[in-house]
Amino acid sequence: MSRNEPDGDGHRGLVVNTASVAAFEGQVGQAAYAASKGGIVGLTLPVARDLAPLGIRVVTVAPGLFSTPLLEGLPERARRFLAQQVPFPPRLGHPGEFAHLVLALAENPMVNGEVVRLDGALRMQP
Repeated sequence: MSRNEPDGDGHRGLVVNTASVAAFEGQVGQAAYAASKGGIVGLTLPVARDLAPLGIRVVTVAPGLFSTPLLEGLPERARRFLAQQVPFPPRLGHPGEFAHLVLALAENPMVNGEVVRLDGALRMQP
């Protein structure tokens, strides 16, 4: 990426990491998972600063409950219960919504070193 031709602002690329809301609200039994996602959150700003001289931005998306193959494998009753935990909209996120956020982040060169929650205001219970 550092070898890319820079644009008028010197921008050469964007690194988009995926964490999870578990980085902020790890649940019982999720210590290792929450710590791994917290590590991604924690590296976002320092790596953005390290790569800034090269014209490379770094952002992290921390999704909540999304309709992924993992959740699709759950019984319908469990998926409905999880969806009801999301304040608004009260449903699982769609992959296209994740992609839409990544596109918006890519298009806005001032977003750098940030972690963006994508969770419908969900806060996980212990």
